[in-house]
Amino acid sequence: MTDSRDAFDADRPTPAWDDPAERPPPWRSGGETVVFENPWMRLTRHPATAPTGLACDYVVMRPRHLSVGVLPVHDDGAVTLVGQQRFALMNWSWEMPEGGAPFDEDPIEGARRELAEEAGLAAACWREALKVETSNSITDERALAWIAWELSPAPCAPDPTEVICVARVRFGDLLREIGRGAVRDMFTVATALRAYHMAREGELPPELAKAMLAGV
Repeated sequence: MTDSRDAFDADRPTPAWDDPAERPPPWRSGGETVVFENPWMRLTRHPATAPTGLACDYVVMRPRHLSVGVLPVHDDGAVTLVGQQRFALMNWSWEMPEGGAPFDEDPIEGARRELAEEAGLAAACWREALKVETSNSITDERALAWIAWELSPAPCAPDPTEVICVARVRFGDLLREIGRGAVRDMFTVATALRAYHMAREGELPPELAKAMLAGV
């Protein structure tokens, strides 16, 4: 069985300034105890040794899915966002369509599913935009995002716990609201800023990039 975590980790390049010979020793784990688990995550506890040699008691949250997200861009440069209530912070959040893909699934299929379920859209064109490790001091969560375009309607079927609001927003307005702190979902913020860079640097089709940047 293919594990999407292996592919995510395998092609990580080394930054130009990084000399592996100068790195301190890695963390070491002396074992693992599962403290809690459910269908979405595991909490594991480890007797650990820090790079300094200090003994530590370390707990890690390990999601059971790869996080996937997609920023859908319309021909006029607008993007579709979804709004929903979030439990952990007890707040309302505007985000790109995002969710989880089982580790044995092609991640892009999970992103296609989230785009349809949350935004009621399908996309003919996809380009990988971003790989990030979220809160890597407490979780091994991995996240993968795409930019998608040539959009068309698709059946919408949110999760039974979700009430989704959908908004079509000019790309420049999204960037401005990120700057104001009105859009705070890390995955969405990082993907939108990456999309801006891709549009500026010729990494997206010229007409699409021109439409995205028109209101920036």
